[in-house]
Amino acid sequence: MKTRKKVGLALSGGVARGPVHVGVITALERAGIPIDAIAGASAGALVGAAYCAGLEIPQLRKLAVDSNWRTVAGLSRSRHGLISFYKMEAYLENLVGNVDICDLAIPFTAVVTDMAHGIPIYLRRGRLSTAVRASCSVPGVISPVLVDGRLCCDGGVTDNLPVTAVRAMGVDYVIAIDLFVPIYHERLGVLGDLAAAVELLVRHAGGGYYQADCLIEPAIAGHNYFNFSRRKSEQYIALGEAAAERMIPTIKAALAGNDSDISLLENNSNGVKEIRDWRLEVEPSLISNL
Repeated sequence: MKTRKKVGLALSGGVARGPVHVGVITALERAGIPIDAIAGASAGALVGAAYCAGLEIPQLRKLAVDSNWRTVAGLSRSRHGLISFYKMEAYLENLVGNVDICDLAIPFTAVVTDMAHGIPIYLRRGRLSTAVRASCSVPGVISPVLVDGRLCCDGGVTDNLPVTAVRAMGVDYVIAIDLFVPIYHERLGVLGDLAAAVELLVRHAGGGYYQADCLIEPAIAGHNYFNFSRRKSEQYIALGEAAAERMIPTIKAALAGNDSDISLLENNSNGVKEIRDWRLEVEPSLISNL
């Protein structure tokens, strides 16, 4: 009897663009595509954690449209940040309970960055809400979080599209959702140059962009990273659904064993074809089960 391939999702960071992930998961569920494990960084960690903890699609969509700066952020008393996400920690815990990552219904990994050593840390056990808060804490703005003696911040700094993390969980096929689709505003001069450079740096942090079996890139280039309005969140959910639906025939073919030798990434016409062969790898020694 043929065993089906295990499917993992790698959910990138993207600040207010996080509801895109909800749209993608909605479309995958509707198409009957299984989700056996999830790894998430920053906004991807929040959505991934909620789903793995058992929230169903309607609840996920409500989480996406209800989340805003008032529900997740407050002033920080730390010298490491102006804002704290202590409210996010309480908000998530109120939704899913005080649960440990290793007890979730679907295996989950939260990606954080060890600030002292500058490496990605993959959290597979410990308090879920704390891990998510740490993964979302943008350094220099949001105060970092102490996790098992390590000062941890946004996972997107070192591994924004955590393909390595989810593949290490034993999956056979990785679907990656990239929320850092960049745009270059040449008319903005030096500010446009800087913004594009930051987007590209974050997008390629960790090398996951080159490693996925299926890369979903929603049409969100130029959309705001910081607009948490209900209307914008609903728009992001719709864009996520549309992007996933375009890839579902390819995903189903691959899971059925009908995938060709042509890389899915090569079909995106984004220049990946020429560099796929030297994909970046995170050293196994950096993968930690804290």
